[in-house]
Amino acid sequence: MNISIRLEEERDYRHVETLTREAFWDLYRPGCVEHWILHQIRNTPVFVKALSFVACAGDTVIGNIVYSRAKVVSTDNQAFEVLCMGPFAVAPSFQKKGVGARLIQYSIEKAKGSGFKAVVIYGDPDYYRRFGFVRAAEHGITTSSGESFDAFMALELFAGALDGVRGRFYADPVFEKTSGKAFEAFEKEFPHKEKHVTDTQFFH
Repeated sequence: MNISIRLEEERDYRHVETLTREAFWDLYRPGCVEHWILHQIRNTPVFVKALSFVACAGDTVIGNIVYSRAKVVSTDNQAFEVLCMGPFAVAPSFQKKGVGARLIQYSIEKAKGSGFKAVVIYGDPDYYRRFGFVRAAEHGITTSSGESFDAFMALELFAGALDGVRGRFYADPVFEKTSGKAFEAFEKEFPHKEKHVTDTQFFH
């Protein structure tokens, strides 16, 4: 399959939001909120437009990945800027064909020259280890609430990038703004889809 990767353009936005909605629908909850998070990120100063990419099969966008600015705050209140990856999605009909891996590898290579120290994610450890991610606790980083678990991971963008960087990770508040009237109005802009309870939701 011939796949190309390019920077996302504004004309891609709604298609990518629809693609993200399809990819996440009923996966972690009945319905999904990832397309709403994506929409909000683009309208905040934390959005890193230079690291927003789409994967294309011919002229059709079949996947996307975005990054936003986040920070690790130490116990003495020193803040270190890092990147937060996601939402990241591949159209259902193109999943499990290496498209997602291509997007991650390509975007990480671009991020290495961006001046950021590291990428922090919440994701499947078995999947993300292949790209060099390790448990964030290995670098002294916990969640904002002080927790550590296998799915909370970090990747240095250059050797020693996280030396001396210890503390709690904070992503932008848009990741928590996943309900309310604004979301409900946004969801109505898309075709109606039935929500279901699935087995995958119980493991999230």
